[in-house]
Amino acid sequence: MNKKKFAVIGHPIGHTMSPFIHQRLFELSGVDAEYGVLDISPSDFERDYIEILKPLDGYNITIPHKTRVIPLLDEIDGKAEMYGSVNTVRNRDGVSKGFTTDPDGFLKALEYASIPLSGRVVILGCGGVARTMAFEAIKKGAEVELAVRESSRSKAEALVLEINEKLSAPKISITDISAFSGEVKTLINATPVGMSPKSDFQPVTDSQLSGCENVFDAIYNPLETKLIRKAKSLGINAEGGMSMLVWQAVVSHRHWDGSDYDVKDIEKLCADAAEELMKR
Repeated sequence: MNKKKFAVIGHPIGHTMSPFIHQRLFELSGVDAEYGVLDISPSDFERDYIEILKPLDGYNITIPHKTRVIPLLDEIDGKAEMYGSVNTVRNRDGVSKGFTTDPDGFLKALEYASIPLSGRVVILGCGGVARTMAFEAIKKGAEVELAVRESSRSKAEALVLEINEKLSAPKISITDISAFSGEVKTLINATPVGMSPKSDFQPVTDSQLSGCENVFDAIYNPLETKLIRKAKSLGINAEGGMSMLVWQAVVSHRHWDGSDYDVKDIEKLCADAAEELMKR
């Protein structure tokens, strides 16, 4: 049997943890496959889609191609269609099908960190990651507040309008990121504030943080952002983004070959991926 071929595509792609994570998942499932990295510019995308991507058994997609790929695919999963974003493609029997693993990866990461999506959930930011998180939190019955800067308010208002159109009776509001206060069941950072190399920054004040029961930060580099470290020092249940990255990859493999994994193997992979990131 020929070795299967997979890759992650983006531009610029830079250093990525995807090969390390996916190669381990292939080993765990016993699938003979190799996983590469492809830097494809927007201007070359349509040409490379035919010449490079179609022959692959599957691939992951990152910025800026998550929407660009959609019109080129034969099929798109319902969840990917709702979000208007594809980050995983399966090529099988000449048919290419797009999926998004962001929602399921997010939900799995919170589940295994015992972080609830209920009560008052404050999401920092209103970009692509925040959009996914807001949809999923509302679908779980949470009361969502998008905490944004004034410069992003119009973008947040557009997201609220979209959610109102797509979901039934959503509980969602917008607040200024510097003004929200009070008790928060779960605080989610979906901004790049605190990401390496600017890891000395924190998106909220210590006073705001002290009112939170749980904290999730989508950033995985550094492994523990200043926000996560401070939350833990206050005795708050807190989790960084590495587990979300790994669980997104797990869901990709389910789409590619139906593989399932033992939770302990995934927990070890999260730890090993964290160690690999530290080495880098």
